[in-house]
Amino acid sequence: MAIWLIRAGSHGEYEQKFIQENRVYVTWDGLDVDLAKLKQRADLTAAMTERYPDTKPRAIMNWVSQVWPFAHEIKKGDLVVLPLKTQPAIYIGEVTGDYQPAPGGPNPFYHWRAVKWIAEGVPRSNFGKDLLFTFGAFLTICRVQRNNAEQRIAAMRANGWKPETAAATTKATTQATDEVAEDTDLEELARDQIADLIAARFKGHGLTRLVEAILQAQGYTTYRSPEGADGGADILAGSGPLGFGAPRLCVEVKSESAPIGREPVDKLLGAMTKFNASEGLFVAWGGFKGNVQKELATQFFRLRLWTRKELLEQLFEQYDRLDEDLKAELPLKRVWMVAAQEE
Repeated sequence: MAIWLIRAGSHGEYEQKFIQENRVYVTWDGLDVDLAKLKQRADLTAAMTERYPDTKPRAIMNWVSQVWPFAHEIKKGDLVVLPLKTQPAIYIGEVTGDYQPAPGGPNPFYHWRAVKWIAEGVPRSNFGKDLLFTFGAFLTICRVQRNNAEQRIAAMRANGWKPETAAATTKATTQATDEVAEDTDLEELARDQIADLIAARFKGHGLTRLVEAILQAQGYTTYRSPEGADGGADILAGSGPLGFGAPRLCVEVKSESAPIGREPVDKLLGAMTKFNASEGLFVAWGGFKGNVQKELATQFFRLRLWTRKELLEQLFEQYDRLDEDLKAELPLKRVWMVAAQEE
């Protein structure tokens, strides 16, 4: 059983298509060629060179190394790792079908394989850091082999996808856990490290305190309910020095790593009426289940849903305005680096 990393777009734009259709796709624009009819890698190189004439040969070779296995090396029974960009979770699928060409598209969906999702929304924190390094590779399609990945993921599957134990992590023999591969997405790695620090220092109701600090940095005057029963809202926030101005927010914060379903969000919508709030914000550290975000699109002008991703984005944007004591609890440093470039 091999394990393959397959991404659903550079920004996660195809995630719902992959998940809802029980398929994984090759997502190269304009690659309308039947890969099964290409007998050698050189044939794919020629096809890609023809379709992408402005791309450097070394980049074409890199792309061929990713696309070729999709049709010629992945087998039924192999596992697919799909790291989500829209929330801090990972889907695992089992390949159930052969390579299928789709010459009619639509673009870029000319190639697919059927999968059965055997693990949905597993929190990233359940995986060892060294596996997350591998999952953070820049490559769109690649085989996952470092750090005994195949054996460890098989063990997690047998254990119901519960968090890896420290003992299991230390058995990785092919690479030390503190090493970073050359193809690792360092930005994603940094976000994981910051998320780990937040999870450790702002546990439970502590995450509500962090969200409140971000809202205050945005200019809101806030009331944070004490730990325990909150009457439907963890934070009330209003504009202006006394908080009487609009917009008036009703905020609920969930710090658990498991994704949140529809019911708690509906309760927040009810609490908005109770507290006479014009808008609501639901912060779910572990993200949301299935189609929750899509189903609540009708509430776009009343409700915002933040996962860990949006919370971190707002934290980075407002960090310099946070209280000095809070910044001491969460010390961060901005770093500039050369962005990844195609060869």
